[in-house]
Amino acid sequence: MSSKKFLKAAIFGLLTIVASLTTQSYAHTFKLAGNNFLLDGKPFQIISGEMHFARIPRAYWRARLRMAKAMGLNTVCTYVFWNVEEPEKGKFNFKGNADVAAFVRMAQQEGLWVLIRPSAYACAEWEFGGYPYWLLNEKGMKVRSQDPEFMKLMKAYYEQVGKQLAPLQITHGGPIIMVQIENEYGSYGDDKEYLKMNEGMMRNAGFDVPFYTLDGIDEVSRGSVGGALPAVDGSINIEKIEQTVRTYHHGTGPFFIGEWYPGWFDVWGKPFNTVSTKECVTQLNTILAHGLSVNMYMAHGGTTRAFMNGANYSKSLPYSPQISSYDYDAPIDEAGHPTAKYYALRNVIEKFLPKGTKLPKIPTVERVISIPEFKLNSACSILHDLPKPVSSETPLTFEAIHQAYGYVMYRTHVKGPVKGRLDIDHLRDFGIVMANGKKIAVLDRRLNQESCEVNLPDSENTLDIFVENLGRINYGPFINDNHKGINHKVTLNGDELKGWEMYGFPFSSQPIVENQTETQSQYPVIREGSFALKEIGDTFLDMRKWGKGIVWINGHNLGRYWDIGPQQTIYVPAPWLKKGKNTIVVFEELNLKQSEVRFTRTPILNDVIDSKGS
Repeated sequence: MSSKKFLKAAIFGLLTIVASLTTQSYAHTFKLAGNNFLLDGKPFQIISGEMHFARIPRAYWRARLRMAKAMGLNTVCTYVFWNVEEPEKGKFNFKGNADVAAFVRMAQQEGLWVLIRPSAYACAEWEFGGYPYWLLNEKGMKVRSQDPEFMKLMKAYYEQVGKQLAPLQITHGGPIIMVQIENEYGSYGDDKEYLKMNEGMMRNAGFDVPFYTLDGIDEVSRGSVGGALPAVDGSINIEKIEQTVRTYHHGTGPFFIGEWYPGWFDVWGKPFNTVSTKECVTQLNTILAHGLSVNMYMAHGGTTRAFMNGANYSKSLPYSPQISSYDYDAPIDEAGHPTAKYYALRNVIEKFLPKGTKLPKIPTVERVISIPEFKLNSACSILHDLPKPVSSETPLTFEAIHQAYGYVMYRTHVKGPVKGRLDIDHLRDFGIVMANGKKIAVLDRRLNQESCEVNLPDSENTLDIFVENLGRINYGPFINDNHKGINHKVTLNGDELKGWEMYGFPFSSQPIVENQTETQSQYPVIREGSFALKEIGDTFLDMRKWGKGIVWINGHNLGRYWDIGPQQTIYVPAPWLKKGKNTIVVFEELNLKQSEVRFTRTPILNDVIDSKGS
């Protein structure tokens, strides 16, 4: 055979193989028929678990997926957070830990189907419910509404997400079997046209698999939309679930509990929430025995890193920011370890597997290490190298100075002598009040604190208010009222203070600490130290001796700590450590003299002290 003929034959053979692989990849089908989900024409019971790729270090995605598969799950479910994928207006990022397509492909490689929740609104105890902060700078715009500007921006987001995920649907050879429209909208509103517009945008972005909505069982009438399966959450009343779904879905099922809760989320200053293993076993057994499909929220929670935790607030509920740990009392704990609940639920699922199906062996987990206490030898006050301020007659919000997260120090000057009440109108969310370099008050939105007494001498006094964004509201009617910082005016004895300078501390990267050994300042302090490792492993940073702040290790923002609890440790994944020298930076707001840290093998997630002690 000539070389030319051989080349033609080789190309033809390669094309044949590619065509064969393509045909195989399109072999699967997923449909709704009567009371059943049909996978490849056969009834399929979805046994899914929620895990959010953005809450898990990318290096651990596969390990977490394998642990979920070994529990008996055939499907995983994840949100896509708009503020992760488009952190600044028009600047999309689908790389690193934001690479949702890579997570979905990895799930397929591990033999798992995928449910995608790409809605512009997520909730999920995530900052602003997943909305990017910059939406708040669109004057007069309302999220979760037909507001034209909001719709335009949401459409652009869906288009970009569609480019990433539409090729990964089962209709195109991928693992995505269903897509959710909005999220628990019935608990917020009843604008059916708004829901249809969401559906239309998703269809236009390339999503062509079955759609579903998800609402509390008593809110399905408000949150369902024609053409989408109404899934429910918060109930295991089988008869009521079936009756509700039939009412809003052509008289048939399938019946899908889109969020079943084997655990719950946690907020600062309150005890860690748990759901007993016995109760979980009973509930899951009931669900599966009646043939319902289910998604457990969460199968594995992970960690809400940096400043991405959300908060709850209502007229009857004080502002309640969530902790950084999203352990959720889930069957797979924050560090990816199987719990007693994991083994118990695995035994339940095993009873309902198709004949001949065997569960995979439970994977081994990363080793856990401890590190003895050591001192952070370098320190500097935030005053050491102040950023350039933004000046204004009245205080400006974080959003007005284009700062998403972190802290802002508000400074003005007051002619003394003056004694009386300082009022901060709408302090969002935590403030340290300083007069002439001395701390005079700590104000906490959780405790409805917005005022304090001041006594200023006969001089030109410097008044500083150091304000922390503790997380934007992620659920409920106040989601459009989410600006951070000082939202209105500051008065002293009723007289408005003017002439402000705003110093921003977004801490979007690990701060550099000048080589100072100590600071006498009463302002928040940044401390830095290092530690050496011969071997790496997962570990937990024990912050019980500290007050309140955030921590970086080797450039990774680990999240918040706060001595009020319940969380007293921060999970440190092994891939973020390295053999040899490691750098740790702590930003401390309250306990300024503390300088020693230690790492432990065991998380401490339920140690609450008096929240008024801050």
